[in-house]
Amino acid sequence: MAQHLLAIDDVEEDFGKILKWAIEFKRLWKQGDEVAQNFMPLDTLAIGSIYEKPSTRTRVSFEVGINRLGGYPLTLLKNDIQLGKSETVGDTSQVLSRFLGGMTYRCFSHSDVEELAKHADVPVINALSDKHHPCQAAADLMTVLEHFDNTDELKVAWVGDGNNVLHDLMLACAMLGIDIHYAVPEGYEPDEGVVGRTEKLAEKNGCKVTMTNDPVEAVSGAHVVYTDVFISMGEEHMKDKIKSFEGFQVNEELVSHMDEEWKFMHCLPAHRGDEVTDWVMDHSQSIVFDQAENRMWAQMSLLAYFINDGAWDAMGEFMNLE
Repeated sequence: MAQHLLAIDDVEEDFGKILKWAIEFKRLWKQGDEVAQNFMPLDTLAIGSIYEKPSTRTRVSFEVGINRLGGYPLTLLKNDIQLGKSETVGDTSQVLSRFLGGMTYRCFSHSDVEELAKHADVPVINALSDKHHPCQAAADLMTVLEHFDNTDELKVAWVGDGNNVLHDLMLACAMLGIDIHYAVPEGYEPDEGVVGRTEKLAEKNGCKVTMTNDPVEAVSGAHVVYTDVFISMGEEHMKDKIKSFEGFQVNEELVSHMDEEWKFMHCLPAHRGDEVTDWVMDHSQSIVFDQAENRMWAQMSLLAYFINDGAWDAMGEFMNLE
């Protein structure tokens, strides 16, 4: 078992069970099950969440989820601490490890969360970096499993930038044996190392990973289409970038090439009118707000898994997970 979650394939061995745990725990908690609502694996522990980037879903989902698991959520904004300024990331990590039961880190550079984890004595969960977004991928595949009983013939399509969200989405799909087809403009391909890891997982689990520069080709016959903003946080100065994404908008015409029961996904926030139209975003087959909610449930499973695996296992047995 990995000590830290820096990319979603760090939990390759248990990924399916982590998602099943989250789905069943969510169901029990919502129906008022006393065991689920009194499950407190983080009791007496403070969990520190460090933010270099502003956040809505990440901050709220972690704070509420930690609280529901009996922990104390301690939010640390970039101006609250000396991280990487008057104190090294490594020194800060060692200090915080003396006080906290675990840490989450939403940062710009992936090397920073790697450095934090390297020096930490408690579990570190990557809450977003420029290379990976594992918590989003966990929520994404949890949402897919909630909406599709059978994933054997499932095809997931990505249309947009070859970014951190795509990196962990493709890894997550490959771990579950789900075909992933992605369309990106030339020059905006995903990281070659991540693609290589994905292809190895896909070969192992009997699924396909296919790249194209044609959105229609990617979505043809697909059951799920996923997109993200074309200009990410920290790229606001790259105003000309959006010109490269002409024809990559998810709209009524594009989804007409998909399976008639298509689902639309987006990690949010969405820039309506750019990467997606209102018609798609607000359609009854859009599941973006299920995704947003599932950030909390998926992260609750991950938090318990990494910080108190004995309690996570015990709850799994109670829920009769295989």
